[in-house]
Amino acid sequence: MTFKLYLWCLGIGVAFSLLNGCSHPSPKSEPPSKTENRTPLPRAQRKYKIAGVGFQDDQFFKLIEFGMKAAAEKNGVELSLGTSAGSLDKEIALVDAYIAQKVDALAIAPISQKGSIAALKRAHDSGIKVVTFDSHIEADFPVSNIKSDQVSLGKLTGEEAVRYIQERMGGKAKVAIITYMSLFPEAASQRTQGFEEEVKKLPGVEIVAKQDAWIASAAVDVVEQVLAAHPEVNLIWAANEGGTVGAVTAVKNSGKAGKIVVFGTDISEQMADFLLSDDDILQAVTGQKPFDIGVRAIETALNALEGERVEKKVRLPGVLFTRREKDKVKQYKDYLHDLTR
Repeated sequence: MTFKLYLWCLGIGVAFSLLNGCSHPSPKSEPPSKTENRTPLPRAQRKYKIAGVGFQDDQFFKLIEFGMKAAAEKNGVELSLGTSAGSLDKEIALVDAYIAQKVDALAIAPISQKGSIAALKRAHDSGIKVVTFDSHIEADFPVSNIKSDQVSLGKLTGEEAVRYIQERMGGKAKVAIITYMSLFPEAASQRTQGFEEEVKKLPGVEIVAKQDAWIASAAVDVVEQVLAAHPEVNLIWAANEGGTVGAVTAVKNSGKAGKIVVFGTDISEQMADFLLSDDDILQAVTGQKPFDIGVRAIETALNALEGERVEKKVRLPGVLFTRREKDKVKQYKDYLHDLTR
């Protein structure tokens, strides 16, 4: 990726924030617009080596990798990328390999809050700066943790659902929630909390079902079972992309498009297509900023290596995408195409 495209991607992130009202300033995380104009960090005599490790090979982590590559190119970093593919054993093997390669820093999305600690502690003890992103470990030695504001991801969609319920459903709704508490309880509970706190402000809203399903194929079956047990459900909210895709598919399969609407979490090309579809099922999702997460991870690692102060926690607000703002959804699709071509 060229430096020009890097700046353009950050500009798109700013545009999304502006379209979303810029209502989520955070003292812990400066907005992407400041990163865009930042003077390149001072480099030491040698070229830094940084490794980046995600835990899934999906579009979200691919976009994080693009952000890492852009920041590495901008700052003259030798970057190695890997994925643990959901396997703790593979994560441990990757960390040990990077220790042997004597990388200067490791930016990683750890699989387990506890199980990932031992290998990352070995990296830390060998002098490697550890930055965690998207997830975290129950230890204090990482120099920073960078991820989305999980409550914000649920809250923004909840606010949009409230608007919809008031304007299109007479202020009343029977809601089913599809979450992933058994996979990542902390993040799932925060997203769910953000959504529930908003919709419960309406006295006519009742949450009648709550189930776990985070993989799309499994979520289809779970949502179909929920609809069979609770035929009164007319609104579904899902806490991640897989759950949202499964909910949309289940509603479509049931022939209840127009009777049941879906709100969800995460943005991708598929989710954008759902929002642009004429079936009127998916109404809104709150997306994360994976490109920005990747940029922050590399720049934070560099700052730590240069002895500069870094924020211990960085929380990025979500970006709302809705059916009623189709130009914004199309802009995101264009952004994806330009970023990945």
